Amino acid sequence: MKVAEALAGYLAKSGLGDRLEESACVEEWPERVGGRIAAVTEPLHVNNGVLFVAVRSSAWLMELRMMEADVRSRLNEGREKGRVRRIRFVMSGEEEKPKGPPRRGGSR
Repeated sequence: MKVAEALAGYLAKSGLGDRLEESACVEEWPERVGGRIAAVTEPLHVNNGVLFVAVRSSAWLMELRMMEADVRSRLNEGREKGRVRRIRFVMSGEEEKPKGPPRRGGSR
């Protein structure tokens, strides 16, 4: 068995093949959405069909949220596997904020 065949079989059995297909939209982002949108956004990652995209300004954030269906359609065009179900646009920098409840206690 060739290495490529073994790898393809492993990816198919493990479900990683679909995840690789899904993550391809991050690399294809500029050509799929166009230069105008690509200039003010940065695709971050895909998790369970949700693409996270950082946006540089609040005006663009609002605009892109209204355009989500159109952008998602462009990303999914011609794809059978690894389709994006939702796009979550966030302000650039928000993806680095800690998650969870604020810590209690006095200041140090």
